[in-house]
Amino acid sequence: MPQNLWNDADAAKLPDLEGLVYRSNILGQDRAVVNIYGGNTSAKLMMTDHVGREVEVLAVKASGSDVATIKEHQFALLKMDEIEPLFQRDEMTDEEMVAYLERTWFEQGRPRQSIETLLHAFVPHKHVDHTHPDAVISLMCVDNAEEEARKVYGDRMAYVPYIRPGFTLSQWIGGKVRDNPNIECVVMGKHGLVTWGPDSKTSYENTIRIIQETEDYIADRKKGKKVFGDLKVAGLSEAERLDIVADVLPVIRGAVSSRKTAILQYDGSDEVLNMVGGSKTGDVSQIGAACPDHLVHVKRQPLYIDWTRDEGADKLKDKIRQGVEDYESRYVDYFNENKNEGDELRDAAPRVILIPGLGMVNTGKDITNADVSRQLYHRAINVIGDSEALGGFVSLTANEAYNIEYWPLELYKLKLAPPDRDFAGKVALITGAASGIGRSTAYRLAQDGAHVVIADINTEAGEEVAADMQKTFGKGRAMFVHTNVTSEEAVQNALRQTVLKYGGLDVLVNNAGIAGGAPIDETTLAMFQRNIDILVTGYFLMAREAFKVMKAQGIGGTMVFVGSKNSIAAGKGAAAYSAAKAAEVHMARCLAEEGGALGIRVNSVLPDAVIQGSSIWGSEWKEARAKQYGVKVEELGQFYAQRNVLKAEIYPEDIAEAIAFLAGPRSSKTTGTMLPVDGGVTNGYVR
Repeated sequence: MPQNLWNDADAAKLPDLEGLVYRSNILGQDRAVVNIYGGNTSAKLMMTDHVGREVEVLAVKASGSDVATIKEHQFALLKMDEIEPLFQRDEMTDEEMVAYLERTWFEQGRPRQSIETLLHAFVPHKHVDHTHPDAVISLMCVDNAEEEARKVYGDRMAYVPYIRPGFTLSQWIGGKVRDNPNIECVVMGKHGLVTWGPDSKTSYENTIRIIQETEDYIADRKKGKKVFGDLKVAGLSEAERLDIVADVLPVIRGAVSSRKTAILQYDGSDEVLNMVGGSKTGDVSQIGAACPDHLVHVKRQPLYIDWTRDEGADKLKDKIRQGVEDYESRYVDYFNENKNEGDELRDAAPRVILIPGLGMVNTGKDITNADVSRQLYHRAINVIGDSEALGGFVSLTANEAYNIEYWPLELYKLKLAPPDRDFAGKVALITGAASGIGRSTAYRLAQDGAHVVIADINTEAGEEVAADMQKTFGKGRAMFVHTNVTSEEAVQNALRQTVLKYGGLDVLVNNAGIAGGAPIDETTLAMFQRNIDILVTGYFLMAREAFKVMKAQGIGGTMVFVGSKNSIAAGKGAAAYSAAKAAEVHMARCLAEEGGALGIRVNSVLPDAVIQGSSIWGSEWKEARAKQYGVKVEELGQFYAQRNVLKAEIYPEDIAEAIAFLAGPRSSKTTGTMLPVDGGVTNGYVR
């Protein structure tokens, strides 16, 4: 049920354009009213141009923005007196329309207007809302859509059949409203709703009222019906679902990443479980997409895996691999049957995967796109179910769907995106990432597109880093997992949480550390064992569990072990530390040998004297070393730089740069190497 969120007190304070922002934002708060990134809003406003003339301006949502979060600067401003003559034209191509509208800009520097701009211009009302409400789309996705709509709205509406958005659709809608001045809305076959008003509040309230009428009508028709059939496969318990999902997500990720690495999102909500478990779902889910808005992120069809718990997880993995292979083959056929000259095949992998008993898995080039797919398929579930209640869901045809998916104006948005960075679509887990080298590495990899897991024993600092990274790089781009690398259970949990969050793992940075140690006669057994536990056992446990995930994915991976100059050169007063670091690096080289055939590269970096920003060199260690060398604690870093005849002190960022090189595609032909970062001198590496 859509809520009327209009607040007179809030709205009264706003000038015209800000009032349009307010109306748009409250419309977008309910995704059953407006899909994420879908719909558009407008207002025809009087503005003063650069020479002081009063001009009627169409303010309309710009392409690629979301009404829920849109701001004033995300509206295009166009001169109405230059647009109105277009209504008299017989036809206009998309390219001609876009080029013409760009000449009507009232204010330069704003983003490009929506493809549905003329819809707003041709409707002769000051305020116009074009939304994609679940209920209205459901009504428009039945065989007799116009007849069904008459039962709800009577003569208060006009109907237009489906046609791809553009000049003709806009002209149809504008003509219907101009010819029928008493109607309240236009409903669009397989598409959505257009409403209007003399002021922002009236337009908004008309939209909410029409949607409410539609929802009430469908609710009455839906009573007592099992729209997806009898429940064939009940949802498993949450614990069992998550165990199975954690096991199969890497398999899914590997299967859908043959062309481009994907990020996954899992959804086991009750709504999804009820849908995927229905006896009719295997059929109705394959009918097609409900409306253009859904297509770009969910594709024409989901992949439905016909599976029951009795078949077991191994059988599910087999069905997933075969299912993705079959899906991609069918997608290539769909492309070849509908392609136009110059079209290039895009990623053929599914965006939505439905598994009875478990739920839904969504894929995307990053977590944002995967989550958009998830949100939009929730909308599709509502639409398909409600259309079934009205007599049967009817989708866009394969050709209609293709012409949206491969629409040049839709692909234009993709062309504006910058090229993929080194870690686009990749997942990196970094131990000891709450400070020092680990923290710098987390930011460095995220800067190049990675989704980062901060694994550290320091909860407060780790959560702070993850929160700041999300603020810097975007929601969901980092997460914290409390991890004691000496605990097998904790390490396994870190990998499990990584898989459940992102679907798998591409990069492991084994970085958890401990202070350098003490002279041999002062080294207790506990101190020695602590070095072994963290630097050897901890690195082994992390590498082993990461290896399992990478092997299950079957798409390779990289590991970087953060060693030390002590790994291969003597370190005075650090026998335990040096021995552990030597073992660590040798382990990395052994794993490079073992992982080669699987495309898993394992390399090491060997830092020297990284003091700044490090948490492993505690105050006691620093005080002892400062006393030993006769310098102040705050001068210790510079002392090491001078003592080692370095040109400059080594910082965590220097090590992070080396790690990014070894973990990324620039070193794709290198494994088993050790890369010193020592400021430019050998310091004992070479004798």
